[in-house]
Amino acid sequence: MKTYGLIGYRLGHSFSRQFFSDKFEKEHLNDHEYINFELDNINQFPAIFQENDHIAGLNCTIPYKQEIMSFLDEIDEEAAIVGAVNTVKVIRAKNNFKLKGFNTDCYGFEQSLMPLLQKQHRKALILGTGGASKAVKFILDKHGIEYLSATTKEKLSTNELNYEQIDGNLINEHLIVINATPLGTFPEVDTCPSIPYEFISSNHVLFDLVYNPEETLFLQKGKVKGASIKNGLEMLHLQAIKAWEIWNDK
Repeated sequence: MKTYGLIGYRLGHSFSRQFFSDKFEKEHLNDHEYINFELDNINQFPAIFQENDHIAGLNCTIPYKQEIMSFLDEIDEEAAIVGAVNTVKVIRAKNNFKLKGFNTDCYGFEQSLMPLLQKQHRKALILGTGGASKAVKFILDKHGIEYLSATTKEKLSTNELNYEQIDGNLINEHLIVINATPLGTFPEVDTCPSIPYEFISSNHVLFDLVYNPEETLFLQKGKVKGASIKNGLEMLHLQAIKAWEIWNDK
């Protein structure tokens, strides 16, 4: 049996578990399984391998994408730059194994966002500064897209601002708006980031990392203004496919 799984805190309905379970069934991989590993804290991570000696690969979600890095033997260069890991490859040799971390969120986000952009889309406003925003920033940097990050923190870092500072001029200047917060996620579907949506136009692209519901309030408000909108479902599919490639790359 080959065991794959997801590391997280409270996982509830897991996209990853459903995605890979469906994949294993469709491809008749009867000796494969996918398990949710709910951890109250990251220090419980090593025990997973004591209880399961046939783990072949893991996904990692919030709040452990950064904390898991200290438990890994090796970290892919891109994941190290991003500062977050969402995919762990188990490399076995004889009776030993080592763990290598990757970030496939970058690939998923890049492949999902870039086809939406046109030449006028050169500045982005990222809503949120948590772990989910790290892959976003990496890809925007890669493509030379300037960005500002909105945060509720009192102490601001470079390229950060408070939501109260977002006005019409800033919205008009930043034609890419990315929700990297959990606001709007089911069941809290009546919430969204606090920005002046009245200044959103048909020139804007609104991208929401949230995928449930399919159309968040954030996206609905953009859609009414004629903006191009997209949720995080394709990104999730793409990052999962990339994780599978990594796990099976000899």
